[in-house]
Amino acid sequence: MDTASAATSTTAISPAKNHYVILDGLRGVASLMVLAFHLCEPFSGENPVKQIINHGYLAVDFFFMLSGFVIAYAYDDRWTRMTQWDFYKRRLIRLQPMVIMGSLIGAALFYFQKGSAFPLIAATPVWKMLLVMLVGCTLLPLPISMDIRGWQEMHPLDGPAWSLFFEYIANILYAVGLRKLSKTLLSVLVFLMAIFLLHLAVFGEGGDLIGGWALNAKELHVGFARLLFPFFAGILLSRIGARIQLKNAFGIASLLLVIALSLPRFGGTQHHWMNGLYEALCVILLFPLIVAIGAGEKRVAGGSIRVARFFGDLSYPLYITHYPLIYIYTAWVVRAKPTAAQGILPAVLVAVAALTIAYTALKLYDEPMRRWLSRRFLVKQG
Repeated sequence: MDTASAATSTTAISPAKNHYVILDGLRGVASLMVLAFHLCEPFSGENPVKQIINHGYLAVDFFFMLSGFVIAYAYDDRWTRMTQWDFYKRRLIRLQPMVIMGSLIGAALFYFQKGSAFPLIAATPVWKMLLVMLVGCTLLPLPISMDIRGWQEMHPLDGPAWSLFFEYIANILYAVGLRKLSKTLLSVLVFLMAIFLLHLAVFGEGGDLIGGWALNAKELHVGFARLLFPFFAGILLSRIGARIQLKNAFGIASLLLVIALSLPRFGGTQHHWMNGLYEALCVILLFPLIVAIGAGEKRVAGGSIRVARFFGDLSYPLYITHYPLIYIYTAWVVRAKPTAAQGILPAVLVAVAALTIAYTALKLYDEPMRRWLSRRFLVKQG
């Protein structure tokens, strides 16, 4: 595999190393759960107790852990042959093309989302929307004063881009210092970040790990708590060789992930700490177990491997492009007030459209663009 084709992989893994197809597939499962969560969310009336797929947002924390694992596995032993700028270029080539696509799709669909759900859209001039689109293409976060939707998002045209902003911060932290840490020191940091995460989840006012998408002190607190433990823990899991070999690893790990993200909220409205404790334990204990199971699968062929590879390839495009459609769907639910049963068919149509857009963007834009950028900006490295 040459440098260009390696860069189009769903991970950053060197051609000389085994590729964790199951981990890619689990990223795909998590992306599908995010899509399902967002389709169910408008029917909750902003009441988390009524949310059908209650913990779907924890998929983001799972993404951060996968990212830490894969980046450490791919790059820990390559720094004698690679500069920090080489690393940054590879990460930009991997992630930035679809960030741009997400912002462009968000702009194209923005005025179709008008309604009481998004009070600022009707009053937003085209020039301001285009300015937000251009800033969104860079992934720089927007202050609340530049909100054009009413949800205070740092990326109002493509909400999930907030997690890519934190992903870039994690990549910088890795390149600047985390890659140099011993396993002992890294373990200490993982422990401290677990306490940070646990404190937010159990003692936070919501009793959950929702948030991170606004540029204010409260949301940045949430965002960094959600980023630091899983990313650091992913690096540590890779370095200590955490691998659990099981038959049908993809099926078992996927089932664990789906159940964890789908269970009802714990503690009701009276005992928020119960739900917070559950979510913290998912991230701190269950997600590392799932990653270790995924990393223990050595097969590179077979039916489950093909499924994992397909959804792994689709995972990032789906995650970063689906939300403009969710905005439209949410605006319709708020306006038409359908029952959950009446919303099923439109939800299915939105899901099909989201998968189609993601697959089309992957094959006609993302993979060709990354191949071209790799040939243009990367040199061959061992």
